[in-house]
Amino acid sequence: MQKKTSANTENMFFVIMSLAWPTMLEQLMQTAVQYIDTAMVGSLGTHATAAVGATTTVNWLLSSSISALSIGFLAYIAKSLGAGDRDLAKRAVGQAALAVLVVGILSTAATLSLSGMIPVWMQVKEGIRETASTYFFILYTPMLFRTATIIFGTVLRAAGDTKTPMKIGVIVNVINVVLNYVLIYPTHSVFGGAFTVPGAGMGVIGAAVASAVAFAVGGILITVKLWTHPEVSPRGQKMTPDMQILRPCLKVAFPNMLQRFGTSLGYVAFASMINSLGEVAAAAHTIANTVESAFYIPGYGMQTAAATLAGNAYGANDPDRMKRLAKMFIPIEIGLMIFSGGALFILAPSLVQIFSSSEDVITLGTTVLRMVALSEPFYGFSIIIEGMMQGVGRTRQPFVFNIAGMWLIRIVGTFICTQMMGMGLVSAWACMIAHNMFLFVIFLICYIRGTWNPLHKKSC
Repeated sequence: MQKKTSANTENMFFVIMSLAWPTMLEQLMQTAVQYIDTAMVGSLGTHATAAVGATTTVNWLLSSSISALSIGFLAYIAKSLGAGDRDLAKRAVGQAALAVLVVGILSTAATLSLSGMIPVWMQVKEGIRETASTYFFILYTPMLFRTATIIFGTVLRAAGDTKTPMKIGVIVNVINVVLNYVLIYPTHSVFGGAFTVPGAGMGVIGAAVASAVAFAVGGILITVKLWTHPEVSPRGQKMTPDMQILRPCLKVAFPNMLQRFGTSLGYVAFASMINSLGEVAAAAHTIANTVESAFYIPGYGMQTAAATLAGNAYGANDPDRMKRLAKMFIPIEIGLMIFSGGALFILAPSLVQIFSSSEDVITLGTTVLRMVALSEPFYGFSIIIEGMMQGVGRTRQPFVFNIAGMWLIRIVGTFICTQMMGMGLVSAWACMIAHNMFLFVIFLICYIRGTWNPLHKKSC
């Protein structure tokens, strides 16, 4: 019996890592490109970095809201496949395709029409508003393709295919980097004048065009891959609303959408207050966010695997597997986040220097990164428990937890510190860390009580 349990544990560990590593690699590539983007734009000066970073949080707002919608399909598809009902899973994929069309078209219209006002709402300095607005407009022109990438990528992961989104992500990132180099810089010589590299010299606008083209290619490729997928292709499915599918999907997605919209709106308010502190604080904040994102990769890579496998266990009505999953995910996640947090603490000065030559920006960025590095293992625990809750369709509690933490701790605290007491960026990041620690405590209570697990009573 002990040998059987050990074999099951080893097999489960293999399944977890086989699902997690492609997602981690995909996110690593995305972050590497974000590093390269920021470094290339940063070489143009603090003015350019601030113009690009001014609307970054709006990007999070839109992308996270669409990702939240995809969680509803993930939970439904993973549960259907866990129960062995492939026909129902395919019907759900057809509804996901319909959602891409509707959401993609509506979000394109909204972002393009508001592009001129967003820098004003974000309290961007007048000297860089026009550049920030143009950058935003170009970046969001291919919003339909970006929506397809997000939702179809989640659909494939729900079916256990994490490699296809990873491969497409690599292609998108290569295109982005190559076009960045050609479009941002003017024609110049390399290797002592031995070669001449053509360039458009478009600066910040070139970075936007490069990203837009890459997003469009990614959306087309992932759509083709989904349509030809042997298990979850939506071919032959009705492209009209099917409320039998949409109702449970939206029931799961809606709280998650509200959560991500509310927290992302909080990020917008947070960034707006930081932008009001001046260019140095805004640039340091943008760079620190970019650097920090690479060190969350282990956490969010494991979260995708946790959501998929928890959904499968729920669909199979297997409480023992659900408990074993949690007991395996948590120590793996915390170990990875301890490692990444330690690396961030040590490497912070060197990483910030990649993106800026300003001593003030480097000092400030290093300080806030070392602060947040200490909280990463605690935040990692929250990520895993939230992921498993998403996989089983329990999204209401995370919604309440995240909204309370964002608005009552981070936003109120930052407003008091920066706007009323005249404190700087360090105080704002201290409020962000307090928010992360709140989530750790509240998700730990949820885990101990078993309220995260819909099969908890059956396993008792």
